[in-house]
Amino acid sequence: MTGDVVRLDQAPPFELLTVLSLLLVAIVGTLIAIQAYRGYRRNDSEPMLYLALGLLLLTLGPFVLNVTVTTLTGADQTVTVFLENVSRLAGLVAITYSLYGTR
Repeated sequence: MTGDVVRLDQAPPFELLTVLSLLLVAIVGTLIAIQAYRGYRRNDSEPMLYLALGLLLLTLGPFVLNVTVTTLTGADQTVTVFLENVSRLAGLVAITYSLYGTR
C-alpha cells in the first residue's frame, strides 16, 4: 500500500460527491436487484434470477471491488478499473441472458 490516507474532512468536495454518487448507484442497484430476486422467488422465474445477478454485478460489484481492492491490496488503479469493468461486463452478460437466453 502507498500509505496515503485521505480523511473525509480533508477531501475535496468533488471527490466526496464522486464517492457519494458511487454509493448511491450501489444502493439503488441493490434495491432493484432485491426486487428482481423477490420476483424470482415469487414466480419461480429463472430470467428474474439472472436479472438480479446482473444488476448486482453491474452496480454493487464495481463499488465493492473498488473499495476492497484499493483498501486491502493497494493495487494499481489500472488493476482496479479492469476488475470493475469485468464485473460490469459480467453483469451485462447476465442481463442479456435473462432477456434472450432463458425461457
